[in-house]
Amino acid sequence: MRTPIAIDRRRQRPLHRQIYEEWRRGILAGRFGPGERMPSTRELAAALRVSRATVTAAYEQLVAEGYLEGHRGSGTFVSQELPDRAPGLVATSTVRASSAPARLSAFVERLGPIPLREPSPAGVLDLSAAGPDHDLFPFAAWGRLVRRHLRRIGPGLRRHAEDRAGYEPLREAIASYLRRSRAVRCSADHVVIVSGSQQALDLCARVLVDSGDEVAVEEPGYPGARQLFAAAGARLRPAAVDADGLLVAALPPSSRVAYVTPSHQFPIGVSLSLARRLDLLAWARARRAFIIEDDYDSEFRYVGAPLPALQGLGDQSRVVYVGTLSNAMFPGLRIGYVVLPPALVEPFVRAKWYADRQTAYLEQAALADFIGEGHLEQHVRRMRRVYRARRQALLDALDRCFGSRATVLGDAAGMHLVVRFDVPDIASRARRAGVALRDTRACYLGEAPANEFILRFSDLGGRALGEGVRRLAG
Repeated sequence: MRTPIAIDRRRQRPLHRQIYEEWRRGILAGRFGPGERMPSTRELAAALRVSRATVTAAYEQLVAEGYLEGHRGSGTFVSQELPDRAPGLVATSTVRASSAPARLSAFVERLGPIPLREPSPAGVLDLSAAGPDHDLFPFAAWGRLVRRHLRRIGPGLRRHAEDRAGYEPLREAIASYLRRSRAVRCSADHVVIVSGSQQALDLCARVLVDSGDEVAVEEPGYPGARQLFAAAGARLRPAAVDADGLLVAALPPSSRVAYVTPSHQFPIGVSLSLARRLDLLAWARARRAFIIEDDYDSEFRYVGAPLPALQGLGDQSRVVYVGTLSNAMFPGLRIGYVVLPPALVEPFVRAKWYADRQTAYLEQAALADFIGEGHLEQHVRRMRRVYRARRQALLDALDRCFGSRATVLGDAAGMHLVVRFDVPDIASRARRAGVALRDTRACYLGEAPANEFILRFSDLGGRALGEGVRRLAG
């Protein structure tokens, strides 16, 4: 018998899988048509010089998946009605690329590409890397709490939780923590747990913004928020920032939403003055607009206590307070929260439910204990000391190497500095010296200042920060 398929004994693939795949590929490519008779298992085994059991295993799999059908006393045949032809299974020669591009929604078209960051090559000092120092996080305590809840697996871990706003003990722990640390006026009933602050902003865009609505944003400001509002069809209206924060007088009167970072403006780093905070609340109240207060890293303030949240100053019915634990703990946690006016809780819960049902339940349970047992505040106090020292090391290095040719913007807070260099070729100098820098161009809707860079200090020790600045200075 001349066999229509071939096998390769040098391959790691088991012989019965090779036989199965060869027949399936041939059937899907049309080489073997519906109703065509198959060789008997005995005939094919002899032709391929394999055991009959090997061929039988391949045939049984093909029958089970609908590619072959057996007729008692007559033999085995290619099925008259074949399974759906999956494109990935069709022979390469039969695949033709479509000349017409896929039609995408306006939402996707407005989103733009993801700004991917490649890992820095060996020897490059990365002054642009965002995020906390993972090595100093108490993973032993975190692991113990996760294991505790794994041992107590209950209905909430096996199916969708009934509390769609999030794990109630976590919402209570977060509300208590925010009242103590940020003077936020809330109870657990106002808190919705989300998968990171970026999902919180996405929900804000979905719930609060219709296509064509005006959204006021800081200029410069956080690109991740602007991109979401733009994708939702909003018309972005930039409002300038100075040494006292957002210029409230520059807010467009017709804006439905204002997105702000009042405690540590991103990227410049200034804080919104008390007078302007009150003006902003009055602006929202008079225009029935909402304020989205993004409090992304306010735990880390190095002169005095963290500033009270805008949300706690006045009428909470106009403020949506967004927070995250990724900066204080570790980015992979992906747990954030929204503190909402009562009228917005149910719409946000509904939007969250249809987006992803719920945030990971096990991590919520462990986080509730992590906060309740005091680990979070202890870790924040420790990292505040570490980051203060690293920030000072970076400032000292800049002063030593650049002096008046480097102007540092913003307050003593957060996990980054914005520096304007009076050095025309600083970007090319950084590339030659093996230093990764990130400029602020993406943060501006208009033209960005020349030679303005975001320098991160949270993930590097003082010696590495000093070496990075020394390389920049040449």
